[in-house]
Amino acid sequence: MKKLSAGIILMMAFSSAFAEGICPPANVDAAYGPFNYNDPIARANRLPIVQKFHFTPNVENLIKGESSSLGGDLDYVLRSFPNHHRALNSLVRLALKQKRNQIADMHFSVDCYFDRAIGYVPDDAIVHLLYGNYLYGIKKYDQSLAQYLDAEKIDPENPNILYNAGLLYFDQKDYDKALSYAKKAYAAGFPLQGLKQKLEKAGKWQ
Repeated sequence: MKKLSAGIILMMAFSSAFAEGICPPANVDAAYGPFNYNDPIARANRLPIVQKFHFTPNVENLIKGESSSLGGDLDYVLRSFPNHHRALNSLVRLALKQKRNQIADMHFSVDCYFDRAIGYVPDDAIVHLLYGNYLYGIKKYDQSLAQYLDAEKIDPENPNILYNAGLLYFDQKDYDKALSYAKKAYAAGFPLQGLKQKLEKAGKWQ
């Protein structure tokens, strides 16, 4: 009975936390898991079942839910695999499309899902990059840059990280840094020429 009571108290505490908008860590409330998206064993043995029922192309492309509502399916995926890159990217796109930080049928805010992912796998550069993209999209530029720089520390030669940081520096009119990041991104193989064209138009490309 004591163990049962403790479990009930713990569940009540989590329910209260959700109601108050508190962001709990990823390992306390997963419906399945949680698992690290970068773990090859989890990707081989656990990820397929999650994606089959909750992250179909319809969900990823924000067309409709599969086993639940769109928000419900994304929530299930991100509670099972907190750092699921593609699901986080879909969440960012959905939040920016709806102009909302709290999506219907999802337990937490967009910021909370990223906090949970970073807390669960702190060295995942792509999570920081995606969070930076979200913050950039809602015009929180200082916070966005902080995420890009955190991503760069983890994966300093990733062309996507370098390019996005360069775009942000350009928007802040820090052309020297924008140029530096653009050259590093292109040297690392980034294919799109948008940042170079911006710098050329501003007379800052060298």
